[in-house]
Amino acid sequence: MTHSKTEPSMGELVSQLSEQTSRLVRDEMRLAQKEMQESAKHAGLGAGMVGAAALLSVLGLATLIAGAVAALALALPVWLSAVIVAVVVFAAAGIAALVGKKQAEQVPPPAAQSVDSVKSDIDEIKVARHGSRT
Repeated sequence: MTHSKTEPSMGELVSQLSEQTSRLVRDEMRLAQKEMQESAKHAGLGAGMVGAAALLSVLGLATLIAGAVAALALALPVWLSAVIVAVVVFAAAGIAALVGKKQAEQVPPPAAQSVDSVKSDIDEIKVARHGSRT
């Protein structure tokens, strides 16, 4: 079987595939880097706003707790009112911690999915390269 001048050889095709794959990977990496920078900028601004909202919420909660102590102090000594409210607050904190711990235990490691995807891609490329040589 002879090759005409217009048809590239198998070696040239494999070389072109390698070059195009390298270029595609580089382009994808640049795109991912730009997307990450943009995401990080928005995430930073969002985190700052969430932090401000959290601080204001804590101050509001502290005011409500002080109000609860003051209301109980109308019927009980102030020290006893403060102890009762503190016990309720600590109980709520304990419940929140237990629920948060259970939720955190259910989170899969994020990198595992990405690593599996990359391994799968590499395996597919190896199969394709070996298949093109035969």
